[in-house]
Amino acid sequence: MRENDPTAPADETSRPAIGVVLADDHAVVRSGLRMLLEAEPDITVLAEASDVDSAARYVLGHKPQVLVLDLNMGNESSLPEIPRILERNPATAIVVLTMQDDPAYAREALGGGALGYVLKQAADEELIEAVRLAAAGETYLNPRLGAKLAATPLTSNGALSGLTDREVEVLRLIALGHTNSDIADQLFLSVRTIETHRAHIQQKTRRSSRPELVRYAIDNGLLE
Repeated sequence: MRENDPTAPADETSRPAIGVVLADDHAVVRSGLRMLLEAEPDITVLAEASDVDSAARYVLGHKPQVLVLDLNMGNESSLPEIPRILERNPATAIVVLTMQDDPAYAREALGGGALGYVLKQAADEELIEAVRLAAAGETYLNPRLGAKLAATPLTSNGALSGLTDREVEVLRLIALGHTNSDIADQLFLSVRTIETHRAHIQQKTRRSSRPELVRYAIDNGLLE
């Protein structure tokens, strides 16, 4: 386990638990998710919502670090609500939980500002990690969906804000949720080199945070 790994269990004596609001229209699903999350010493569920309006209201009232949001509740899509919730509650990270394994939904959710996209069938293995990463400001994307997005051939985008091909490659991996260390391993470069590339990307695109870089990558077709 890496030192300072955001997916590692928190030391309860050193920092408060991650507060979570759960939003899903099925009570049985919410109960199972609550048990899963609260089995972890560093996570606590503050409230449960059964619809989009309740989710937005509970986030405003409880100010959780993370909102776990079902993509479809009843006949209503949660996608349009993601940017609205974030606008009112910028300190809350959103992890989308869904049965939809279409990359188009993942792109739209991440483009709207969500930091996580987890498939319900993989929630037992992925949700805890996604919540911890989101609370730390990092992105989590279901690996299968990430592979589908990454399967698109990388073309030269040198004219993209003046980015070099290598910088485009790094930006794409950042948008797919990889850490600097992960990218360094994949590209056989040092972490310091990746940090330098990232600094250049942020300077050239005038985007400083990971969500902004994800949005930029999506807007410019790097994840299509």
